Amino acid sequence: MAANSPFDCVLLDLDDTLYPGNTGLGPALKRNIDEFLQAKLGVSAERAAAMRVELFRTHGSSLAGLIALGYDVHPDEYHSYVHGRLPYDRIAADPQLARLLQSIPQRKVLFTNSDRAHMKRALERLGVDEAVFDAVVCFETMNPHLFGEAGEEGRGAGGDPPAVVLKPAVDAIVAGLRVAGTNPRRTLFLDDSERNIAAGKALGLRTALVGKRVRSKDADYALESIGALRRVIPEIWGAAAAAGEGSERPDRGIDKMPMRSDLDSIIQPTSIQA
Repeated sequence: MAANSPFDCVLLDLDDTLYPGNTGLGPALKRNIDEFLQAKLGVSAERAAAMRVELFRTHGSSLAGLIALGYDVHPDEYHSYVHGRLPYDRIAADPQLARLLQSIPQRKVLFTNSDRAHMKRALERLGVDEAVFDAVVCFETMNPHLFGEAGEEGRGAGGDPPAVVLKPAVDAIVAGLRVAGTNPRRTLFLDDSERNIAAGKALGLRTALVGKRVRSKDADYALESIGALRRVIPEIWGAAAAAGEGSERPDRGIDKMPMRSDLDSIIQPTSIQA
């Protein structure tokens, strides 16, 4: 642990955070979702695209929306189609990222909505060993109730569809905090989504918006890319590193003293229909 660092843990998103958002995977993912909806539901291309947008708006993801509406879709079926057909060769190896992650002295948790298979393929393309992270929070770990016999147990009263837990839902952020095992005010959360950043901020995390030059109202920091992490947030590596950046850095108001009781007050059972 870095001496005098205000952080005890770093939570890192994967997609469009550890690799750039201009790889083309985003548009490819949308096309794959549209094709899945067409094949699964027998709708036109135009209807599929409209459904994708609406499901994301109302439920946070197309999969969550399909399950909430009662469609017989298993997460593995969905992910194998929409992620399994992505052009992973567009993710370039990033040796500097691997070295950067290894240099972070705090507990590191990879925190992604994606399924484990996608996570592994993306990390392999980046040249990042999964073992560099102390823990991983992904779709499967946030949604164990959707798999195997637990899938039936996860159904609500009256046979309601099971809840799907994804960022930015409270349950998802709480899942990340539980794995982090640290005080939210001493936990740094990096993500490219302003919605996810806002959710993390609401639960007390320190937040860094990746892929942007300007902070959103809920972001304590903004990084144009993950490669700028040491320059923008040198205090990860301790007081000496931060002092070396000069005096022009603004005071982010990060609490220096741990407040373990805060986490207990935040983590309460909730029911989120993501």
